[in-house]
Amino acid sequence: MTLQRQIILDAIESLPGHITAEAVYARVRARYPQVNLSTVYRTLEFLEELDLVRHTHFDDGVARWHGVDEQPHQHLVCRRCGSEQELELSLLSPLDHELQQRYGFHADLAHFALVGLCAACYANTGAPSGGEAAAPSTSS
Repeated sequence: MTLQRQIILDAIESLPGHITAEAVYARVRARYPQVNLSTVYRTLEFLEELDLVRHTHFDDGVARWHGVDEQPHQHLVCRRCGSEQELELSLLSPLDHELQQRYGFHADLAHFALVGLCAACYANTGAPSGGEAAAPSTSS
């Protein structure tokens, strides 16, 4: 483990939650200005290959990183207010089983986020989870 790799790993472990490469870069650069953003990205990918960090993608398409000491989990992300909630992977076991049975596909269910509307936003708008407002009914 090189010094740069350890510094980047320490930054991930010291920052709360799921963080972007840019947040890691800002943290590292404050102490080590010679480190550049591309080094952070390459190092994060390398640390993931070593199974020291994981990443997931939220609705905005930006990868967010966290240490592997956290239990694998899924995320529920509200597309309206941006709130994020962790979800136990065990709730998705029936989906994983069905994907394997029907398609022989073994999904990495912790690699992405489920996007929709949180309870508060749904209650305020009545919009379906697809994010679109419910179509008004018309009578003829």
